[in-house]
Amino acid sequence: MRVKLAGNWGRAAWTAAAAIALSVSQAAPAQMFITDPGFAKGPVEGSDPLVGIPVPGATAAEYRAHLLWNLRAGLNVAALQCQFSPYLRAVDNYNGILAHHSKELADAYSTMNAYFKRVHGKEGQKRFDDYTTSTYNNFSTLQAQFGFCQVASDIAKAALTQPKGQFYVTAQQRMRELRSSLVPTHDRIAVYNPQLIRMPVLPPLDEDCWRRDRLRESCMTAVAGR
Repeated sequence: MRVKLAGNWGRAAWTAAAAIALSVSQAAPAQMFITDPGFAKGPVEGSDPLVGIPVPGATAAEYRAHLLWNLRAGLNVAALQCQFSPYLRAVDNYNGILAHHSKELADAYSTMNAYFKRVHGKEGQKRFDDYTTSTYNNFSTLQAQFGFCQVASDIAKAALTQPKGQFYVTAQQRMRELRSSLVPTHDRIAVYNPQLIRMPVLPPLDEDCWRRDRLRESCMTAVAGR
C-alpha cells in the first residue's frame, strides 16, 4: 500500500499514517502459516494406495470403510499432537466427530474387522489390530506438525458440518490433503519479496523540509515523484 501525499500534515501525523500503512500491508495470519502452503488437494477413492495400508481384495463397502477409518485415525492423532494450540480445538472437534458420526464410524469398524477375518481367517483379529496400530503410526509427524495440525483442524471442522452419515464425503474430499500435509513445508513469506510487502513512502524528516511543523511544498513534491 502506498501512502498518498495530500494536504499539509505535521510530522506526527505523517509518522502515524506510515505506521497504519505498514500494519495494513501485512498479510493476515492463517492459523499456523501466513501464506497457504499449497498442500495437494482433490477427491480420492478408498481403493487409492494414498489412503493407507493396502487392503487387497476389498469390496466397495470395505474400501469405503477403509477410507473412513484412515481419516478417523488421522484426526485422532491430531487430537493428541495438536493440543499446543487451543485455537485449533483438536480434542473438542475430534470428540464432536465421534458423537456426531458415531453410527457411520461404528459401521466402518465392523466392516474392517470383518474384512480381516474374511481374508485372514483365525489371524484376522490380530491383523486388524496391527492394521489399526500401523495406521495411527503413519499419521505421526514432528517435522511437519504445523502443516498437519492446520489441515487436520480444518478437516475436523468441515466434518462437523456434514449431516450424520456423510462423514465419508469429507473423507473422500480431504484425505489427499491430509496425507500431503505430512510433508514438511515452510512459510514462503519468510523470504523477503518487495511485491508482497509494500513499504510506505515517508517524507524527509530533516529540518530543512519542515517549517513550524509543516512539510515544505518542495519536499512534498519530491516525495510524490518517487
